[in-house]
Amino acid sequence: MATSAGTPAGNMDDIAKLVLRVVLGLLILCHGIAKLKGGPGFVVDVVSKAGLPSAIGYLVYIGEVVAPILLIIGLFTRAAALIVAINMLFAVFLVHTGQIFTMANTGGWALELQGMYLASAIVVAMLGAGRYSVGGIDGRWN
Repeated sequence: MATSAGTPAGNMDDIAKLVLRVVLGLLILCHGIAKLKGGPGFVVDVVSKAGLPSAIGYLVYIGEVVAPILLIIGLFTRAAALIVAINMLFAVFLVHTGQIFTMANTGGWALELQGMYLASAIVVAMLGAGRYSVGGIDGRWN
């Protein structure tokens, strides 16, 4: 099965990239919308308690609003995916550290959602946006 861009397999690769980045973007954006509605108070408090400048807490809007929108439209996709990955690392280490080695009541890893977001963001950063994106297939950051 050939995988060049003009073949059906090549098109499926681009469709898979589209699905992955749009789903990741939409799911993370939901968290961002919740923070827009509720305000950054919780995040700013967590960041401050960790000994970091409280202004860093406002970066959550970049990681959960701006970057997901860029993922969805496929613009600066690799950079946006890296921002989401960094955001997830901050979330895990600032909020969920106590759950890293625990299992949920349902038998899965307690951080499976965060782990899936992190892994998906890393994969999007590695693969890029694909041809179905605003940035196009040839953009350096796509």
